[in-house]
Amino acid sequence: MLTIVQLLTLVIFILTYILIIDERIHRAVAAMAGAAVVVFLGIVPWESMLEHVDFGTIFLLMGMMIIINVARHSGLFEYIAIITAKRANGSPIMVLILFSLVTAITSAFLDNVTTVLLLTPMLLYITKMMDLNPVPFLLAEIMSSNIGGAGTLIGDPPNIMIASSAGLTFNEFLTIMGPIAIVDTIIVLVMFVLIYGKSMKVTPDEREVIARTINGLDERAAIQDMKLFKKSVIVILFVVLLFFVHSNIGAILHPLIPFVDAAMTLEPAEVALIGAAIILIWSRIQPDEIFEKVEWTSLFFFAGLFIIVGALVEVGIIAMISEYMISTVSTTQDAMFLIAWFSAFASAIVDNIPLTAALIPLIHDMSASMDIYPLWWALSLGACMGGNGTAIAASANVVVLGVSEREGVKITFFDFLKLGIPVLIITVGVGLVMLYAMFGFL
Repeated sequence: MLTIVQLLTLVIFILTYILIIDERIHRAVAAMAGAAVVVFLGIVPWESMLEHVDFGTIFLLMGMMIIINVARHSGLFEYIAIITAKRANGSPIMVLILFSLVTAITSAFLDNVTTVLLLTPMLLYITKMMDLNPVPFLLAEIMSSNIGGAGTLIGDPPNIMIASSAGLTFNEFLTIMGPIAIVDTIIVLVMFVLIYGKSMKVTPDEREVIARTINGLDERAAIQDMKLFKKSVIVILFVVLLFFVHSNIGAILHPLIPFVDAAMTLEPAEVALIGAAIILIWSRIQPDEIFEKVEWTSLFFFAGLFIIVGALVEVGIIAMISEYMISTVSTTQDAMFLIAWFSAFASAIVDNIPLTAALIPLIHDMSASMDIYPLWWALSLGACMGGNGTAIAASANVVVLGVSEREGVKITFFDFLKLGIPVLIITVGVGLVMLYAMFGFL
């Protein structure tokens, strides 16, 4: 039986979710309002409020946003898009495949929301130049972004949150979720070819015209600042390298710099902030230009959300749910199955960010009765792949659909659903089998 405080906290949590889904009030405002209410009522004491905010997640996102916004000034991403289109040599199917691969790879090493925000306008431009229906290309971009983002620690916000809370490294994500992302990307691209291949066939003459049009685009003209272009590439590669070695940085530096502790590690957030500081200093761009383009609304959304979920922890609701789930599953593999599928279908209904924030403390509570290490990967799989389920399931989906609608391309909720649910089921199913195999449960 719930106490009055628990019931009140649950009502606030549900109402906040409703406001987030409804979208008539911006989700950041809804989250901050919910956080303000639980703090005002004393459900989350003021002195412990900041303990519930995961600053590792917030600073990692902030650092990557700064890096990407500086790189955007150079024309780097437009350059990549034009090069990709040229490699297709006039074949619509190859444009879809190559753009999907570029999106998946870029989303794995940069924030997938930023990736689609940069690549979607160029994809719309190229499909218009080729006189092609842009809908399959946009859907492929969304699916590839969410799947590619699942492959690394920094690719998708749920992974950032999971890694920060569970202490997982960049290399762990790469070795466990990376292969799943690769296999699922291949499967989804095969699905797109089978579904849309016939409608994309063109005659040799049409292909020649398309190739001539695409080849007329000058990728070098897209580079707005060559010096900044080179600096952006160097800094991004440096940051990616640091992500690879962040857990062993002390062991690498100690032989070269003896006073560095061999046991020293760098948090992912530290890596992002180091990269942001370097590119800001090196580029000499006025910080005002960059800081005003940081997605502060997303960061405040995260902060508010962490506090609301913290309220559920404070009053014991998370512990109650954990106890119920533990009572329904007897083994780690059963818990993996439950968490992967629950988080996948729940993520298709609500944004995967608040869902992940709610499930993280629940998994921590399950550590008393089972090994929770495999459960983090089940949550990552479900939350990231579940983002493909519906048009509102992930932030990247909303960004792509919003940009395309402004350009006159409408993708309905039902159109997305028809493809999204099969993709969700297949990618989660395949991923779960691969996880079972990795942890010796098959």
